[in-house]
This record gives sequence, structure tokens and C-alpha cells, in this order.
Amino acid sequence: MEYLRVLCSFCIHVIEDEKQESHFHISVSCIAQSLKSHIINRSNDEIAICFFNTREKKNLQDLNGVYVFNVPQRECIDRPTARLIKDFDLIEESFIEDIGSQNGIVSDSRENSLYSALWVAQALLRKGSSKTADKRIFLFTNEDDPFGSMRISVKEDMTRTTLQRAKDAQDLGISIELLPLSHPDKQFDISLFYKELIGLNADELTEFMPSVGQKLEDMKDQLKKRVLAKRIAKRITFMICDGVSIELNGYALLRPATPGTITWLESTTNLPIKVERSYVCADTGAIMQEPIQRIQPYINRDVMFTAAELSELKKISTGHLRLLGFKPLSCLKDYHNMKPSTFLYPSDKEVIGSTRAFIALHRSMIQLGRFAVAFYGGTTPPRLVALVAQNLLKYISLNANRMKSRVMVVRWSHQG
Repeated sequence: MEYLRVLCSFCIHVIEDEKQESHFHISVSCIAQSLKSHIINRSNDEIAICFFNTREKKNLQDLNGVYVFNVPQRECIDRPTARLIKDFDLIEESFIEDIGSQNGIVSDSRENSLYSALWVAQALLRKGSSKTADKRIFLFTNEDDPFGSMRISVKEDMTRTTLQRAKDAQDLGISIELLPLSHPDKQFDISLFYKELIGLNADELTEFMPSVGQKLEDMKDQLKKRVLAKRIAKRITFMICDGVSIELNGYALLRPATPGTITWLESTTNLPIKVERSYVCADTGAIMQEPIQRIQPYINRDVMFTAAELSELKKISTGHLRLLGFKPLSCLKDYHNMKPSTFLYPSDKEVIGSTRAFIALHRSMIQLGRFAVAFYGGTTPPRLVALVAQNLLKYISLNANRMKSRVMVVRWSHQG
């Protein structure tokens, strides 16, 4: 089972106002609630909290306007602890005196706190591979145009460098989630700057604007939705024919809730016990250093196999999903379904053009009333699977916001 770890860096742009429920209070309350939720429900997640546009500075890069909040005996990005939550709950009382805030990026100054914050956040998220961990930056701000007070030449230069820094982070597998806050008399205009930073097109922009929050409860709901993102259950290479393949992501629809694995701890140190196994030679009693070889009797002689050779013998295929052909939907019966289905969705991350090829295949299967028969298996028992194209109009009443027309369902069927 793949171990998935979420790494979050919270960057907060703080501007105090005279209202009781300030933007700073909303942001701090949302983060505090998220920390309490993570320490109980998702204790393996590692989190860092980073303020930018601050008077004081505290970061490994020694950049002005960026303050990484942390507590003693904890790494800058690590699992949330009880002391971190306790100290962060009190930050509103000590923020102005210990950290402080600036009134936006100062005009006629070359210092760019947003650029520095993205740099620090990217450095904090350098640990872990993007293939085994989900790295995200949650950006809280109430300033829709951070370079609005600059001269045109300076503004263009800062905008270009900041967008390039964000693109560099996204190329490393770090996604940026924007959580904007609107003023009572002014709507947050994402089109001024942040539209390009997070990469929204015109259609996504209209869907994003209603999520702009003004109150604490609205922002808590938005943060909860962003944190609980859909996780990829598996990544599959779909072999259409020799030399032609596309990349797919699989999402689990329904799985039974099973208890977690038991971790044995050492009684004195309370650390996880590490099990080590060694083989001892039956003749000499010495610990064997060389890899163990297996023996299979064959015609009065013993044939030796290494562990790698046995693993290769058990592997029937490369583990890819290979297309075999198509059949009418009438040939697929309900009793062929042996396991819960999996949604497949294309991805252009590794194979460019996967989405376009997937859409063409999906539309053709719907128009012709066919399902695809494919072979799937690696070291696990191989099976024949049915790829069934789902029509959006058929399921729009179930969930109009989540269902996509370019979705295929994998159904496990009997061999043969």
C-alpha cells in the first residue's frame, strides 16, 4: 500500500482592521482548527506555518518579510505537536509585538515578500518525493493586487519573477491553493494577479469566485474542502497498442473501512520495534552474508534460483493495463463484477496527450455502445477487466459538481 504524506506550508498576509473578526483572526482560527484535526485524524501529515509580509524575519534563507513559526524541539516542517497547537492558539496576543506586520509591499522597494515566501515554502517542501507525497501550499491573503502601488516597470518585473517562482514550485510537484479573504466593501479580484499564479482559466475562474470567504465559518469550510482533496489510489499505464500508451489515475469509489496495522513498541523507549532476520548456516553456524538461493529438484539434480529470478518467474506481465478489444455492452452482466469498481481519469503529467486520446476513446465507446476488454495484472493474479465509459447526463442528478464525462469504470470480471 502506498504511503501518502501531505506537506503544507501556510503563508499568511496580515492586515489588521478594527472589526472584531479580522482577517488575521479568521486565518489563525482556520489553521488552528486544521492542526487539531490533523493531529487526530492524519497524524502522519507534516505541516509548516509561514507568515509573510512581516516586520521580523525568521527563516533558513534569512529573507526579509518572512517568518516561519515553530516551537522548540521540532523541525520547521514536521508532524503537528501539542505544544505547536498550544502556542499557535496564543499567537494573536503576541503577534504584533513579536512578529509584526507591514502595510503591503513598500513602493520603490525591490523587496518582494510574496516571492520570498514562495521560495521559503518551496525549500520547506523539498523533503520527500512527489511520487510518494502530496505537497501543497495553502496561501491566505486579503490583498488581491500585491504590487498595485508599484511603478509600472517595477510592477511588471516583480509580477514576472513571482509567477516564475510559483511555476518552478509547481514543476516540482507542489500545488498552490489560494484561500482569499474579501473586505466588506470590496470583493477580492483574483483576476488582477492570483489567477495566473494558481493557473486558472476562464471557466475555472467563474467557479472559484463564489468560494471567496468573508466570515470565519466560510473560510473553515473552504479549508476543509481543500485539505481533503481526492487522493489517487493508483497510477496506471494504459497500453492501447504497441508503441501507444496513455497515463491514467485511478480513484477508489467504495472501500471497506479496515483497522490500521498494529505497531509494536519497545517498553522502555516507546519506539517502534524494528525486526531484523538473519540466516545461519546449518553446517558452520555462521551468519550467511550472501543472498539465499532456492532449490528445485529436477531430474536427479537441484536447480538453484535467486529471489530475483523467482520474482521474475511469478511476473506474468509488466503490470500495465493492456487493451485487448471491444464488445457490446449487452455482453457485460452484473454477475461479472467481482470487486468494487475504480474510476479512471487521464493525466498528462508523464505522458503528454493522454487526456486527448482518452476523450476520443471515451466518446467512441459511448457512441458505439461498446465496452473495452483489457488485461490487467503484474505480480498479483492477472484478470480480465471491463472498461465502461460513463455518460455524464446519466449521473448528473447524483452529483452535478463532481461527476465528469471523461470517466471510465474498471470492473473486475471472470477470466476467459
